[in-house]
Amino acid sequence: MKVSLKQKNIITGLLLVASVVLISLSLWASREGQRKFEYEVGKPWLHPRLEADFPFDIQLDEATQKRITDSINEHFANIYTVDRKLGEQQQALLTRALGGKGGSASLLQAVKQLYADGIVDNDAADDIRAGKQLRIAVGNNELQVVDTRRMKTVRQAYEWLTDSLQGNGQVQAALRGLDISQYLVPNMKLDAEENEKWKGEDLNNALRSPGTVQANEVIILRGEIVTPHKASILQSYERELHERYNKRNEARHQISGIGQWFNLPARVWRLVGQVIIVSLMMLVFYYFMKLMRPRVFADLRRMSFLIIFITLFTIAVILLVKYRSSLLYLIPFASVPIVVSTFYDSRTSFFVHMVVVLMCSLMANRQAEFIIMQFLAGDIAIASMQELTRRSQLVRCALLIFLAYCVSLVALTLVSDGGFGRDDAHYFVYFAINCVILSFAYFLIFLVEKMFGFTSSMTLVELSDINSPLLRKLSSSCPGTFQHSLQVANLAGEAALEVGANLQLVRAGALYHDIGKIKNPAFFTENQLGENPHNSLPPQTSAKIVIDHVINGLKLADEAKLPQVVKAMIAQHHGKSLTRYFYAQACKAHPGEEVDPTPYRYPGPNPQTKEAAIVMMADSCEAAAKSLTDHSAEAITALVNKVIDGQVSEGLLKEAPISLRDVERVKVLFAERLRTFYHRRVSYPDDAKPKLASGTEQTGTASATPPPYQGKGAAASEGQEADQNKGAEGE
Repeated sequence: MKVSLKQKNIITGLLLVASVVLISLSLWASREGQRKFEYEVGKPWLHPRLEADFPFDIQLDEATQKRITDSINEHFANIYTVDRKLGEQQQALLTRALGGKGGSASLLQAVKQLYADGIVDNDAADDIRAGKQLRIAVGNNELQVVDTRRMKTVRQAYEWLTDSLQGNGQVQAALRGLDISQYLVPNMKLDAEENEKWKGEDLNNALRSPGTVQANEVIILRGEIVTPHKASILQSYERELHERYNKRNEARHQISGIGQWFNLPARVWRLVGQVIIVSLMMLVFYYFMKLMRPRVFADLRRMSFLIIFITLFTIAVILLVKYRSSLLYLIPFASVPIVVSTFYDSRTSFFVHMVVVLMCSLMANRQAEFIIMQFLAGDIAIASMQELTRRSQLVRCALLIFLAYCVSLVALTLVSDGGFGRDDAHYFVYFAINCVILSFAYFLIFLVEKMFGFTSSMTLVELSDINSPLLRKLSSSCPGTFQHSLQVANLAGEAALEVGANLQLVRAGALYHDIGKIKNPAFFTENQLGENPHNSLPPQTSAKIVIDHVINGLKLADEAKLPQVVKAMIAQHHGKSLTRYFYAQACKAHPGEEVDPTPYRYPGPNPQTKEAAIVMMADSCEAAAKSLTDHSAEAITALVNKVIDGQVSEGLLKEAPISLRDVERVKVLFAERLRTFYHRRVSYPDDAKPKLASGTEQTGTASATPPPYQGKGAAASEGQEADQNKGAEGE
């Protein structure tokens, strides 16, 4: 289904919006929360010297805090309350129950002694069994340790009471019919409020800050070993940074009019800021493509790839760096310009690279250093990968980028730290791993080719191998066409270099542009050895056979699964031009009548790219040059001018992005190269029979020797006059 320009713009806009949302959310999720310094206790500090921006108290590290807290919770002596009134109330109830019976006095005295010693609940009993002290609050914010040796639980108090009074008959008579256990209740209970108060005070005292760091005081130097004490200072600084950051944002939120209107938390405003930054970057990218690369912008597939590639690469970087910031130096950012420049021009690849780098710099701790290093790496990648045709180029590019990383690291460290120590050497390992990964960018290029239908220079080089099945078939079935294709490839390749076109695309397109002649090789003069079959056919039939070599070529290209860019060359190498010879023959056969040119016109379209225009010009000039009997410089130049000027006047080149200046340069180059193709050669004379010394000729040939070279100025005997009959247009 054909997509209109309006629909393309809508889809592109939606992709950009989705990209902004995904990247912004990824940034927000990764940066939300507490800032973390990366270090390991017992190993060197690998970052620049760290100074305190403000004074703060040193707090114990989390492990120490947990250890102290657990110890206090385990050994804390609980605080209890002695309820003396409860004992008196229970004794009064027991007195009324006894009703003055004999032995009552002894029983009441024993119960009074139990309450005086203390009847405890199960919690207190557990503490006593564990060997802990029991404390009571005695006023004036003081605690007193109590003697627990005589304390009893309710069950122990009952057993003691019955055992001690077992021999007293009066007491036994008084207890008859009375459940004494209901008058024994704990009068010593856990005081939760006092426990919370005193335990909190103990924790505060135990966890008290061991010191204070002043503003501008050096916390740690690059290369200094991170001791447990230094780790505590770093954690304290992190917590203080986080608290101050939140307070500052909350204060701004309260003061800001926008904050008062919408009443949103600071973390939401951070997300808003990230959305604005990412939106600006993607908007700049959008207008760069629209204004500077309108053909790419109008191609939905190519624009979609750029947006998706930027989005996925940036999100992948954000997710990796979220867990460890040092991974930023392991990520091969130079693969972005390498991949993009494989399918686009160098300016587009550089612009895309910088958009990715600037967005990812939001994750870097040292943003200026990161941007400078990736700027250099991207420039080197683009300069060294102008045309990726061999995998060895990736290895060379990776080595150059490694050197650039190393040199820039040393220079930037000298600027920031005033020196370069061995503790910075670990970055060289990161750079080496980075460049090893980069050297495998070929697989990423291959993946992009398959997913988006692009064609890389390496694929075009592989297609240009004349041992490929389709070209071998062309060579065996149409040897003349095969030689013509080779000549066109050489001619067009020179022109591509002259005007800055894609050399590999031009060569591949030229080699395959006439493969449709495989279907009917004898109808094209370069393959004819005898009578021309067109002599017995009407002009319209002949024209159809010749025109069909384009249609047949596209069918063969589909069967061979050739890339779309090569198929475009096959379809466009004649554009919508006329088969002039057959059209003229038809006009001669119908004098005075208007002959419809449609059956004699190629289906087209006209060349849409600079490369297709070059192939069209090279094809026509090479075929026409074969028809010349005069191969002088003047004749060839006049022919080239006539052929190409005719194409320009017919409007065949007006849809291709090639300037008239480039066309003139191509004409000059074609004339020069065709003179070289068809230069005159010396003729070799017949073998002469040498004379004997006596002056008589030797009749035998066994001892005959060739004469010396005598061909200066002789006419070429190897030239062959081209056939100018009506099949010549098939080329």
